[in-house]
Amino acid sequence: MKNLIDSRRLTGANLYWEYPSAIIDVSIDGPQETVIQAWRDAAAWWLDAAGYPDEETCVRTFEGGASLLISSPIDVLYSMCEVNELAWASALATCGEGKAPDPAEEIPRLTRLFDEERNPPLLALQAAAREHGVPFLWDDDSVSLGYGQTTRVWHPDSLPAPAELNWSTFGSVPLALVTGTNGKSTTVRMIAAIMTAAGYKAGLTSSDFIRVGKRMVNQGDYSGSGGARILMRQPDVEMAVLEVARGGLLRRGLGVERADVAVVTNVASDHLGEYGINSVPELIPAKFIVRRALVRGAPLVLNADDSGLVGFADTIDQPITWFSLDPDNPQVRKARASGETACWMENDWLFAARGGTQRQVIPVIEMPSALGGVARYNIRNALAAMGVALALGIDDSPIRQGLAGFRSDELDNPGRGNWFERRIDGGQVRILVDFAHNEHGMSALAESVRQVPSERTILLIGQAGDRSDRDIIDLLRAALSVNPDQLLVAELPGYERGRKPYEVPELIRQEAIKMGIAAAVIEIFPGPREATASALGRTKPGDLLVLLALTQRSEALTLIHEYLGDGGDGHG
Repeated sequence: MKNLIDSRRLTGANLYWEYPSAIIDVSIDGPQETVIQAWRDAAAWWLDAAGYPDEETCVRTFEGGASLLISSPIDVLYSMCEVNELAWASALATCGEGKAPDPAEEIPRLTRLFDEERNPPLLALQAAAREHGVPFLWDDDSVSLGYGQTTRVWHPDSLPAPAELNWSTFGSVPLALVTGTNGKSTTVRMIAAIMTAAGYKAGLTSSDFIRVGKRMVNQGDYSGSGGARILMRQPDVEMAVLEVARGGLLRRGLGVERADVAVVTNVASDHLGEYGINSVPELIPAKFIVRRALVRGAPLVLNADDSGLVGFADTIDQPITWFSLDPDNPQVRKARASGETACWMENDWLFAARGGTQRQVIPVIEMPSALGGVARYNIRNALAAMGVALALGIDDSPIRQGLAGFRSDELDNPGRGNWFERRIDGGQVRILVDFAHNEHGMSALAESVRQVPSERTILLIGQAGDRSDRDIIDLLRAALSVNPDQLLVAELPGYERGRKPYEVPELIRQEAIKMGIAAAVIEIFPGPREATASALGRTKPGDLLVLLALTQRSEALTLIHEYLGDGGDGHG
């Protein structure tokens, strides 16, 4: 059986190559070579019929299927998707499955589609921007030149001729990209804090919001290409950092064509099975898509403690800044010995080295987000942020100031390691709110939680329905390593994503029992808000509440502030 799974546009550089493309993901049960060759032959035929014989094809195979790409000018990507789908249908017919498309019907239709979509002024502006080295962004509604205060935006139907423009008025701003399985949002926000300390109006995108300085531009998940375009068109951006999520990279490709530094925080199992990425080794190259945006000589900042990143780095020719929690990490030691840039932790200090010299930058105790050294995951994020700052030419003093002022609370880092405390009846109640959503992130969080003394631990957990049973079970196992005395399981309304109501909470309950949690201490709630209210209502001196709030975070935080009686100032 051979089926078309998905058809979409890749609007920027992507996992497969540098070109914008029409891509289809297909399932292929059995040998793949015959149908793929039939698709290549059909694609060439339909491209010639559509008047684009010079476009190229690309194939990535994976277990059970393949991704099939046709390169395309940016002005006809929708029409090129039609060509790709016709090529696939023709290939199936060649293999004896289905009816072949009728050229007498399809060629006139393709001609009309391409004629309606074609936009020569757009291509002319794109080519001129590359010739002048000017940032160029485009989408269905807007086309822009320049970043920050030099930005000018036009509608795609009202574009100027390149000769009409004074190209010297368009400029760029220093730009960093951050990707990885865990730590992206926190690292982005730390980098923005350092940029701010250095005196720049820092813009950032994340999975929670777009912000320039203290100005909130938009709220929501803007970790894809759309968020990048919105931010880089803001006239007050002087320096920027973008969170770049795996989903956006695989769905659309890179949202920008040029950047000055990029980070890969780590790579671990997450969202496997989507877009033909079925294993961690297959996921690693997807994270490295960010390197395609780097200008010549710009470095990748990589986690030297991640063996997958270290192994893949051997296959690429790019300057690398390594960071590690271990001063004796082989990659860090090699970088220091050769005069390259590296960042590491040693004797409770964050160090940096470049050009054969090394220096202390900031003691861990001065970083609130490190929680006195307990939150090692945030120390790792800080090292990554340091690597970016060095690449952007920021001095040690703003790095230290930015990291010293960055708090792991809901103002600086909402939903990531937010700690709160309240004294009741002569004892302390500690509350942790975190967004940990996969096994790797949860294991890092649990390592810190286990170092916090408590009389009793109450764990609240939930998960979206689009995760596999295996992913949910692995997350649960990591969470249960905090040894909870009570387990509160929340349904996530609106996030069932194909599962039946309460299917995920019931799976968590059953698996928790198998892992040794007594059924009597497990409760299921209709949502995180109700579970949070119940947890707060049962607190006793010495309790530790670990609230893994994937949804309804604002409602949960409101309840926490009511419990604390602090007026919601955001600092626990």
